[in-house]
Amino acid sequence: MCGTCGCSDPADPVTLTDPEKGERSVLRRGPLAGPGHDEGHHHHHAHGQGHDHDHEHGHDHGHDQPHVHGPNGEVVSLEQAVLAENDRIALRNRGWFEGRGVLALNLVSSPGAGKTTLLERTIEALAGGVEIAVIEGDQMTANDAERIRAAGARAIQINTGAGCHLEADMVAEATRKLDPPPGSILMIENVGNLVCPALFDLGERMKVAIISTPEGEDKPLKYPHMFRAAGAVIVNKIDLAPHVDFDQARCFENIRQVNPDAELIVLSARTGEGMADWLAFLRRQRREEPIGA
Repeated sequence: MCGTCGCSDPADPVTLTDPEKGERSVLRRGPLAGPGHDEGHHHHHAHGQGHDHDHEHGHDHGHDQPHVHGPNGEVVSLEQAVLAENDRIALRNRGWFEGRGVLALNLVSSPGAGKTTLLERTIEALAGGVEIAVIEGDQMTANDAERIRAAGARAIQINTGAGCHLEADMVAEATRKLDPPPGSILMIENVGNLVCPALFDLGERMKVAIISTPEGEDKPLKYPHMFRAAGAVIVNKIDLAPHVDFDQARCFENIRQVNPDAELIVLSARTGEGMADWLAFLRRQRREEPIGA
């Protein structure tokens, strides 16, 4: 898992960029590591609650954080601490979203599946009717946030550095900056990765997994944890299916094998085919919110 495998580098900070205001700030350095555990760096906690910790060894085990010394059980102990703290913040995020009637969706996929293009088309289709705000997750660049702004929606870019997924405290801080109004939709475009984002609850209503026809039909079998965690699966780039020998029936069968309850949507964000089904899905999800339109 990312908190222990080394894919998150303390020397490569997590940053938030607001393209509209031209602001860039450091959220934190290194992986989320449990309450009060900060690897000796300044950590902006969710919704502006910051703490500084100093330790002669550059390592703070305060606030009941498990001490991790030696090889036996250290990975499990740290993973439990990371996920427990993440889940605590995610629960707070979820309460905030539900209290304001904000539909928060966590879009997950491998790189290049078409998440950003789908968001652009969704923003254009719902313009003037439903306000959409977007949290963009990538390791580097603000390219996708700029694309979202050009499509007509507000966006915050989170750059995770060496990290391969978003975490709940990142979403909390980005949401604070975006402040989506009641009845709106918050789209969280996660870092392109079908492994670690399955483990991290962000407080979203559901995960929406996106696969594209050039990837083949077996992605749900190769990455079952992600597709099992998704409430809906979008098969994108259906216009390319005849050119890449994509078997839609087999793909559906593989999805059903790992997640019989997932809602399936087939579309092409590029041509617009099937977009009506996706927009209808969003309308149904908004009606299920306790507050809002």
